[in-house]
Amino acid sequence: MSWFQIFIGFLVLALIAIIAIYNTLVTLRARVDQAFADIDVQLKMRRDLVPNLIETVKGYAAHEKSALENVIKARNAAISAHQNPEQAIAAENMLTGALRQIFALSEAYPNLKADGSFQRLQGELSDVENKLAAVRRFFNNAVQEYNVGIEKFPAVLLAKSLGFLKRASFDLGVEQRTDLDKGQEVKF
Repeated sequence: MSWFQIFIGFLVLALIAIIAIYNTLVTLRARVDQAFADIDVQLKMRRDLVPNLIETVKGYAAHEKSALENVIKARNAAISAHQNPEQAIAAENMLTGALRQIFALSEAYPNLKADGSFQRLQGELSDVENKLAAVRRFFNNAVQEYNVGIEKFPAVLLAKSLGFLKRASFDLGVEQRTDLDKGQEVKF
């Protein structure tokens, strides 16, 4: 066997390895994109419920205009922020905080809390939030696999030059994480 044949054999093996690495990274990136699309579907469902929720709350808490305006602003920001996942995550976290304010209002207005439409919307939002939690876990897992995949050897040698860059997880944000760490306050 000549050196030329060995060299050609080495090049063929290297090319096969590069193709395998590339295809693996493409698969991981597609899984992340699909997982984010699943999140996007749930976020759209949540955003679609917001106008009905605002109309229901307006009748009972009309003088709570700032809370309602915050929800509207956060919803509009969430709708326009879906050019990239990082902006979408920040905007959706703002909307989550604004929705919390609305549900806090229901504690101050017993008639609102007892309203059938409000209860139905609250139940639908709760269902969407549960689905969102599940798809966020799937998304974050896909992002972790992707990020690890582009950092593993030998993929790390090619990933950046082939356009495979790290992705951000769907983070709760500092405020919500702090709320989770504190736990629920119990009053007697």
